[in-house]
Amino acid sequence: MGKLSGKRIAILTEKGFEEVKLTSPKKALEQAGAEVDIVSPQKEKVKAWDHDHWSIELPVDVSLDKADAEDYDALMLPGGVINPDQMRVNQNCVDFAQQFLEEGKPVAAICHGPQLLIETGMLRGRNMTSFPSIRTDLENAGVTWADLEVVSDNGLVTSRSPKDLEAFNEKMIEEFAEGVHSPTTFTSGPAH
Repeated sequence: MGKLSGKRIAILTEKGFEEVKLTSPKKALEQAGAEVDIVSPQKEKVKAWDHDHWSIELPVDVSLDKADAEDYDALMLPGGVINPDQMRVNQNCVDFAQQFLEEGKPVAAICHGPQLLIETGMLRGRNMTSFPSIRTDLENAGVTWADLEVVSDNGLVTSRSPKDLEAFNEKMIEEFAEGVHSPTTFTSGPAH
């Protein structure tokens, strides 16, 4: 039995995710015993990006309009430049991710993946990392940013790039196995 046996994990993505930033965590989660669903606004399949070109297509297991965060134990957000940028302007994607944060369910995001979480307004006071180009965005959202291969903060796991995937996958599995953490009480505005 794997560490994640009996756990159901959602990977929320749009087309244009960086291929290895979805396939590597998905494989690690499945090897740890989790049931993993690719959830997407796309209906049948999502197309990956690989360095400088479109690459593989993966089937969408659950379309976002039919997905319920209550059905999942944790959320994983793959990186890439195109994917998070599309998701952060899709209120359904934002709402889906926000439910995990509100309920204290673990969330893992790599590279540009944390961009979606900024839109929830729930990152103030969190410790995170990301691809360096979105550091300022995260800091403006109230995050304490660190240039480390993996940062874990109360069930929120983040990493910078594909070179961090081994550490990211290991910490993600550890946090997902722990389950619900204390729900986030952080707010997006200044304290009153």
